Amino acid sequence: MSGSVGPVLTPLCVSAVLQVSISLSKVELSVGESKFFTCTAIGEPVSVDWYSPQGERIVPSQRVLLHREGVRSRLTLYNVNVEDAGIYRCQATDASGQSQEATVVLELKKLTFRDVPSPQEFRQGEEAQVVCDVISSPVPIVSWFHKDQEITPELSDRFQILPSNNLQILRVGKEDEGVYRCEARVEARGEIDFRDITVIVNVPPVISVPQESFNATADYQESVTFTCRAHGSPEPEVSWQRRGRRIEPSDRFVVKAGGSSLTVKSITQEDGGSYTCTARNTAGHAHQDLFLKVFVQPSITVLLNTVLLNVAVEGSAAVISCTAEGDPLPDITWRRASDGRSFREGDRSADGRVEVHGHHGKSTLTVSAVGLLDRGRFDCEALSRIGGHQKSMYLDIEYMPVFVSDPTTYYSWEGNAADRRHGDGGPGNARVHHAEGRSLLEVTPLASSDFGRYNCTARNSIGTRVQEFVLAQADVPSGPSVVRLSSVSQRTATVTFRTPESHGGVPIAHYVVRFRTPGAPHWRDVPSHGVETMVQLAGLEPNSTYEVCVAAVNGKGQGEFSRAESFQTLPIREPSPPLVQGQRGVGKAYRLGLFKQDDGGMPILEYIVKYKMEREERWMTKLVSGLNDFVQLQPLQWNARYEVEITARNIKGLSEPTYYHFTMPQRPDITDSVLSGLGLGAVVALGVAALLLLLVGVDVCCFFLRRCGVLMCITRKLRGKKSATCSKSKELEEGKAAYLSTGSKEPIVEMRTEEERIAHTDDGSPMNEPNETTPLTEPEKLPLKEENGKEALPTVATEIRVRGDGGGGGELLEDRCA
Repeated sequence: MSGSVGPVLTPLCVSAVLQVSISLSKVELSVGESKFFTCTAIGEPVSVDWYSPQGERIVPSQRVLLHREGVRSRLTLYNVNVEDAGIYRCQATDASGQSQEATVVLELKKLTFRDVPSPQEFRQGEEAQVVCDVISSPVPIVSWFHKDQEITPELSDRFQILPSNNLQILRVGKEDEGVYRCEARVEARGEIDFRDITVIVNVPPVISVPQESFNATADYQESVTFTCRAHGSPEPEVSWQRRGRRIEPSDRFVVKAGGSSLTVKSITQEDGGSYTCTARNTAGHAHQDLFLKVFVQPSITVLLNTVLLNVAVEGSAAVISCTAEGDPLPDITWRRASDGRSFREGDRSADGRVEVHGHHGKSTLTVSAVGLLDRGRFDCEALSRIGGHQKSMYLDIEYMPVFVSDPTTYYSWEGNAADRRHGDGGPGNARVHHAEGRSLLEVTPLASSDFGRYNCTARNSIGTRVQEFVLAQADVPSGPSVVRLSSVSQRTATVTFRTPESHGGVPIAHYVVRFRTPGAPHWRDVPSHGVETMVQLAGLEPNSTYEVCVAAVNGKGQGEFSRAESFQTLPIREPSPPLVQGQRGVGKAYRLGLFKQDDGGMPILEYIVKYKMEREERWMTKLVSGLNDFVQLQPLQWNARYEVEITARNIKGLSEPTYYHFTMPQRPDITDSVLSGLGLGAVVALGVAALLLLLVGVDVCCFFLRRCGVLMCITRKLRGKKSATCSKSKELEEGKAAYLSTGSKEPIVEMRTEEERIAHTDDGSPMNEPNETTPLTEPEKLPLKEENGKEALPTVATEIRVRGDGGGGGELLEDRCA
């Protein structure tokens, strides 16, 4: 190609091609991290802009920052969140309007649960939506679990996972409560995370009351307790209202058991009506009305007499009004105290004078033509089914004088004063005594002309009345009739008789019974006790004939004797069988009470008592004086049945026997018998005595076996010597040697303490303390001798005599007691 010449090219002016690049093509971040991207544009760009994943041009903000330097533009993202994930574009534009762009992908590499509250509460029966807001890039897959089982449409048609990943529960119930797990997965990264959510189903309150209606009586310090049990979830709060206002606890209104119990104390009439129990919780509220019916005891509020000052004139009309209150409204009844007659609403007396009308707790009693029968107390009684109330008023009647003297005929005799009621004096031998509402005429008849009729006249403003009295001459009584003899025995007889047909006008004072043997010159008189028509004659002779008559005595004198009646006493005979009553005695004894019957006219000399055990033939006999009223049989056998035959004897002979049977009890336990008969003090004394005997026995054993004890000390003192035990005790107390009190030349016994004995021996050499290998030997036990060589204390024998159950001594003691 040398020597040849090629074409000549002329240079042209061509603009550079626009190019855009980003430093990174893909970035993975976690939520909350920050990142910046650098975009470089080559080729004379006019503008460089950034666009968000949503296609919008990015405008700088507090969290997004844009910065351009020449051909570079930097995008900075702070605190990246889920919305920031996606593709970011950097676009450069030149002057000709051409543009180029580059992209970078921003991905979130961690699951993020944004809104997952726990617990989440719902109301029973509503549509519940359990929230689980989880984000990630790419979008996560969310699953729900309950009770370790995944929730799928096949599990229940009430559960459904919504597009928002929330769990929907239709008609949620208490059984749906529990912990639910919201689990999110990112398949591309194998990432998984979960949140446990507690679901609480709130149940509106439901109220139950065991009793809705209550009854009480006012003003009787009664109390009523309302019970209102509320159930729900959460536990409802219970309150009480009355008449639209909340009841606050007080002394009269006591609220207990978390409000489920309301007690109303000291109920009054105002406490009646409705009480509302209200239960509330977060799911709702409920209420229940309870009713208290308060009964009010009847109470008479008005008792009024229309007659002025409660005084009516005889023959006029009187009206009495009575008003009563109560719940229920009481019925009113009237009662006239003078005759006890009762009147109710609508009643009318037989004579038509008394009528009762009323309504609504008010009653009016009208008495026309009032008389003395109507005077006195009228009772108004208000009565309902829960009680009654009564008030009384007195109706006074102004009436003509009325004589209240029962007898109008009086009897007397000449010289005897007689009382008469009179108003205007009398004859010269009569005196008049006046008192309020009373006049007394005292007449002393001196002749037959003083007997006769006397008139008493009484006047007041209503009218005048006259009462006639008769003063008649009295006479002695007539003789008693029908004289009879009863209960005739050997030495006594009872006379009965009838009262005389005429008492002579003067009351009988007493009777005189006269008796004698036929032909005897003198009668024996026996007065009666007052006006008794029975007199007992005593001191009669057996098998004798007597005649008896009776006369009555009044103030005028003794009347005629009745016709004499004869009777004969019984002859002397054997006594009647005695009456026997048994009683358990002490120990092996049995006590029989003897009750004398008819002695036959002569004293009973003795009782012959024969007794034996059943099925035995030999009788035991016991004689008891006739003055005794009991006999004690002993000794007897335990658990044995006895037959007893008792005969009474007088001078005439023996009575028929009286038979009696009894059974002795089982032998008692002697310990129980003794202790049961002793009091507490005696038992304690026996215990102390037993303890003392035990101590004495131990001391005696020590005396003979160990040559020590209290008895040994006493013995050696009597011998004039100190016992080793006593001397040792004294040396330990005094800390020095003890000498014989007799001044004898016996060697002095030196007593030392334990320390001295160890430190100082007789030969001056130290003395070792005994140890486990030191042999222990007892000193030779020598018999205790007195100076004359005899044994110091002879054995003392104690004799205890126990009295037996049997023997003649018991019978002698019984005879002496008897």
